[in-house]
Amino acid sequence: MGNTEGIKRKGLDISVKSFVSSIAILFVLMLFVYVLTFIVPGGEYGRIVDSNGDTIIDTQGGFKYVDGGISFIKWVLSPILVLTVDGSSTIMAVIGFLLVAGGIFNTLEKSGLMKYILERIAHKMSKNKYTLMGFIIFFFMLLGAMIGSFEECVPLVPIVVALAISLGWDDLTGLGMSLLAVGCGFASGVCNPFTVGIAQEIAGITMFSGIWFRILCFVIIYIILTFFVYCHAKSVEKPVNDEALYNDFKKNKKFDLSSLLFVIIFGIGIVIVLCSVFITFLQDLTMVIIAIMFLIAGLVSVLVLGMKPTEFVKWFGYGVVSVLPAVLLILMASSVKYTLIESNMLDTLLFYGVKIAEKLPGEAVVIFIYLIVLVMNFFVSSGSAKAFLMIPLIVPIGQIFDISSQICITAFAFGDGFTNVLYPTNPVLLISLGLVNVSYTKWLKWTWRFQLVNFIITGAMLLYGLMIGY
Repeated sequence: MGNTEGIKRKGLDISVKSFVSSIAILFVLMLFVYVLTFIVPGGEYGRIVDSNGDTIIDTQGGFKYVDGGISFIKWVLSPILVLTVDGSSTIMAVIGFLLVAGGIFNTLEKSGLMKYILERIAHKMSKNKYTLMGFIIFFFMLLGAMIGSFEECVPLVPIVVALAISLGWDDLTGLGMSLLAVGCGFASGVCNPFTVGIAQEIAGITMFSGIWFRILCFVIIYIILTFFVYCHAKSVEKPVNDEALYNDFKKNKKFDLSSLLFVIIFGIGIVIVLCSVFITFLQDLTMVIIAIMFLIAGLVSVLVLGMKPTEFVKWFGYGVVSVLPAVLLILMASSVKYTLIESNMLDTLLFYGVKIAEKLPGEAVVIFIYLIVLVMNFFVSSGSAKAFLMIPLIVPIGQIFDISSQICITAFAFGDGFTNVLYPTNPVLLISLGLVNVSYTKWLKWTWRFQLVNFIITGAMLLYGLMIGY
């Protein structure tokens, strides 16, 4: 076909350059936070257990300074020690999820199924590829907005990147259509159970109420993102030989059956995750469900093509090994939060932010709440964890200035979501970039303009919501 360089890759090998640059950035961040432990005193808020059994900040209990700091040995060992504290099960789930994705993608590529699927899509959509772009962006944003998917979309990112290259675009276009889109959808928080859902529950208002405003924000963000990706794709687009594409591609019944089985099985996993919006106990299992269904889909589809079980194990193993460097990146990124908690510094930073907010005029408070969450997301990437940490503080601040809980929660969702695809402390961002061999610096140079425009627009939306009494 006309441009197949993106689908002739050998597994999901993480490039040395990308890996080294990510390691260097994370080490500098680890060192920076360690230095902060000598400057910022330790402190803590009182905490209580609510009626749902969740631990939240007791706004009546106040804040007090306590002993801070962390030993040098603990700091050095923090990438390992993160696996021994509360919340380590999430880190382990992310790591397991990544290893399964690496193994399955390698088997799909070795079997030829990945190449066939991409060639078929490119063959069918080469003359309507910008329509396809808009649909893919909408699909990924919808996953983030409606069910809070983010980590679960990692297996799809390399597929979209390879598809983008096969259609004459580049790796950044594919990342914009998938990773950036799901991050933006997650931030819009239309029915995101992990940010808006939990935050509204903590604030004592009806879950997913006020949805009309978040839908409006979703539409505006979709337009901005699609325009951004479209303009980039146009600037890098390479001609695709449509005639050669049409003549070279030949349908294969065996590959068609294998593709169908893969889509059906993996689709069942997506449907189950969609059901997590209504079946709450599934919300803690979404990564596990997607990993299992992705594993089954990959296994069944390559066996149908004739791959022997021993070959599957061999290529799966090679795929797992190829993504092992990303495990270190995950542990290093997670160690930043570990250092903050062990040094009792996290609550102190939050306390300082709250004190500043209380001195601001009402209109500025909304934007400052947005900024506080943006800063905290650098250290704590989990949306649900930040909700329990911050909502009991920022909602009362809003009430002092006659700012509704809905606006505070929308600001929280914005602050939590957009920087998931900006900060190097987010393991999903590092994993996705590593899997498609894009360095963090390259990603940052490409996305900072979008992030800046997006911050201005979403900040204006918050002020509009305040003005109309949302």
